[in-house]
Amino acid sequence: MKQSILKSMLLVILLSIVIPAFAQRNKADTKAEATKKEEKKEHYLDKISLSGLKFRSVGPALTSGRIADVAVHPENSSIYYVASASGGVWKTENNGTTFEPIFDGQGSYSIGCVTIDPNNPNVVWVGSGENNNQRSVAYGDGVYKSEDGGKSWKNVGLKESEHIGKIVVDPRNSDVVFVAAYGPLWSAGGDRGIYKTSDGGKTWEQVLKIDEHTGVNDIIIDPRNPDVMYAAAHQRRRHVFTYVGGGPESSVYKSKDGGKTWEKANRGLPAGKMGRVGLAMAPSDPEILYAIVEAEGNSGGFFASTDRAATWEKRSSHNTSGNYYSEIVVHPTNPEMIISMDVFNQFSKDGGRTWGRWSEEFKHWDNHSLWIDPKNPDHYLAGCDGGLYETFDAAKTWNFKENLPVTQFYKVAVDNSEPFYYIYGGTQDNYSLGGPSRTISSHGIRNADWFVTQGGDGFESQVDPNNPNIVYAQSQHGNLVRFDRASGESMDIQPQPSKGEDNFRWNWDAPLTISAHHPTRLYFAANKLFKTDDRGDSWQTISPDLTRQMDRNKLPVMGRIQSIDAVSKNGSTSEYGNIVAFSESPLKENLLYVGTDDGLIQVTEDGGKTWRKIESEK
Repeated sequence: MKQSILKSMLLVILLSIVIPAFAQRNKADTKAEATKKEEKKEHYLDKISLSGLKFRSVGPALTSGRIADVAVHPENSSIYYVASASGGVWKTENNGTTFEPIFDGQGSYSIGCVTIDPNNPNVVWVGSGENNNQRSVAYGDGVYKSEDGGKSWKNVGLKESEHIGKIVVDPRNSDVVFVAAYGPLWSAGGDRGIYKTSDGGKTWEQVLKIDEHTGVNDIIIDPRNPDVMYAAAHQRRRHVFTYVGGGPESSVYKSKDGGKTWEKANRGLPAGKMGRVGLAMAPSDPEILYAIVEAEGNSGGFFASTDRAATWEKRSSHNTSGNYYSEIVVHPTNPEMIISMDVFNQFSKDGGRTWGRWSEEFKHWDNHSLWIDPKNPDHYLAGCDGGLYETFDAAKTWNFKENLPVTQFYKVAVDNSEPFYYIYGGTQDNYSLGGPSRTISSHGIRNADWFVTQGGDGFESQVDPNNPNIVYAQSQHGNLVRFDRASGESMDIQPQPSKGEDNFRWNWDAPLTISAHHPTRLYFAANKLFKTDDRGDSWQTISPDLTRQMDRNKLPVMGRIQSIDAVSKNGSTSEYGNIVAFSESPLKENLLYVGTDDGLIQVTEDGGKTWRKIESEK
């Protein structure tokens, strides 16, 4: 009996140990199994296949888009490559009769430059990231190389450069290539300066380093002696609140030993802080160098050197904006003839002493690239904000390449038209546009099917959900119109300040929304929020100034407070302190959210009667 009791007690003790341990193990196994199942669990979107869907081009090319660079085959000018600031790289083999997009599968859509190897035209180099400093400049992911005329590409490095100024190939050795790396525009660091490869892009060596704020935007090689090189360094920084386009590190450099060492070559150039410098060498007389120099005060202008940059002579005060231009091209046979990229191109026939304006009738403005045919100097290819143009009579008349659909849309919207909906959007320097998503024409969607709803730089468009003929379109700084698609008429409906009220501060791209609750109600924002219930015939101001109301000139740039006289200070920048984002609750009509460029979120739950501020803790 005692043995039986003892056995029972031992069994109970054993079970008290084993069962919890087993339960714990089983719990762990169950948890592990659940974790595995959770890891294996697919999101419902993962089961949706999009392989049957393809993007199709709907255009437009009636105004095309910003062209950053053109590279022409050295033996056959009917073959050339077009670098688009926001549309990749395009190639033509029939002088622009047709273009093929050859860069769509790569990591960048923004392109700064394209270069053909002078020794082997099948080798093409592309620098991604536009080489300008505007508000709407997109960044890239380094340098690309093709060895088969653009059929395939390989990213060969400098991915942290974000913007590439120029690529040059040593005419003696195709494996030796120099890259002018501009570096990030909105931040410090990255790949900046001049980089050299001696093995065709497998490895890179930084041969000119200046500082974390300064990159190189231009570089040229002396064709008589490729060991002699010249480069332009540019210190600059953009923020939401400002742009500073120069500093003490902006300079011209020269190398006499193939890029191994560099020294400044500024004698005769402005002694103060410089901005962007554009360089050019006369092809017919490489002894002549030209520089267009942005600098503080009135010290900038156009300079020339006839002693290989030992000294510079100021020829005139002609200058352009380093934010967007500062590029020059010398005529291939006349060393005294220079063309300066500008809103409207400028030219000089006397080595930069006097300047005149090109004939650009029926041609778009804001020029960024120019190729002059060395075999036929009256033949030009010009790239601008409106696309690519060609002339055969030295700029007297122009032919527009209306088959490059690289229009740079900021935002798009669609309507409820039948049988095919229409697409609307605002574009960089190419107006606000509208056009059909499909047509019944056997030719498909044509440029002529698209139409302009508002001029200027176009931004957010909205369409009445119940009446697709009523379109709201805006240009920069809040210039809003109500456009009637049926008649083509438009009416200015921008809110205006009351008598005695301060002017409103509009962003370059002001928020615009049609209410989800009332189709005739719009919300529009400057530094204050506005509402209309009658399609813009009248407006109510439903908020106070919702920004911090800061002085942007007291904010540090590149580590210090910049002088108000700094190069290009606040150039091409919206007024600071305005609303940049707006959202209305689709469920509760009086719940509104506002976001400002100086970092605030403001919320109202009563349609604007009271506002609650939300800001990050610092």
